[in-house]
Amino acid sequence: MTVVQAHAKLTLSLRINGVRPDGYHLIDAEMVTLDVHDDLEIRSGDGLEIIGNPHLEIDDNNLVRKALKVVGRQAHVTLTKRIPSGGGLGGGSADAAAVLRWAGCADLALAVSLGADVPFCLTQGRARVTGIGEIIEPLDHVDRTFTLITPPLHVSTPSVYAMWDRLGGPTNANGVNDLEPAALAFEPGLAMWRDKIVETTGRIPVLAGSGATWFVEGDFSYLANQLTGATVTVARTVRKIR
Repeated sequence: MTVVQAHAKLTLSLRINGVRPDGYHLIDAEMVTLDVHDDLEIRSGDGLEIIGNPHLEIDDNNLVRKALKVVGRQAHVTLTKRIPSGGGLGGGSADAAAVLRWAGCADLALAVSLGADVPFCLTQGRARVTGIGEIIEPLDHVDRTFTLITPPLHVSTPSVYAMWDRLGGPTNANGVNDLEPAALAFEPGLAMWRDKIVETTGRIPVLAGSGATWFVEGDFSYLANQLTGATVTVARTVRKIR
């Protein structure tokens, strides 16, 4: 049996520079790897067991199964989930990348076929990410601490990108995430949580990628007692994990 860690990613900034003819969006983002992680126990056999999130599918649409398929491997995987689902923290992408690392696959073109965040989750660390997610430019590591606030909302990344298209491609001129206006239009409930964070911390939070996680820099662990219903996690940046 092998245990592989699948670390969350945090998108610190996100600009959308256009849309390719095939519908994929061109991005320019800064991403970092966090110490929050899922665990994958990989052993001989065939199957997928998920602990910690009973709502995730275990059929062939699961990214763990897809990753095994693209590398031509078979295994039984017990996946222990700690990364909040639907929070824009790359949980599924991190799990897929962990399978690729286990299989000894470092092919970014293959990784991006599984999802736009998979190449960064495979590379890890801190990087500028461009193209549709497959161009990774490593940046120097910086020790930083963030408080992640994930409300009980599931925000679909494809739906937010589709909303961004319908809105005519808005930019967030006063912020660092171009998807934030589209995410708020898709899920208006995000605004209530943003406002609660502002009232409680005095800081304006940033939306992580397509959402639903808001984050502020620093340790605001006390929010766990004040934002009932949300998952509050204090996370730190980490270097590349082997």
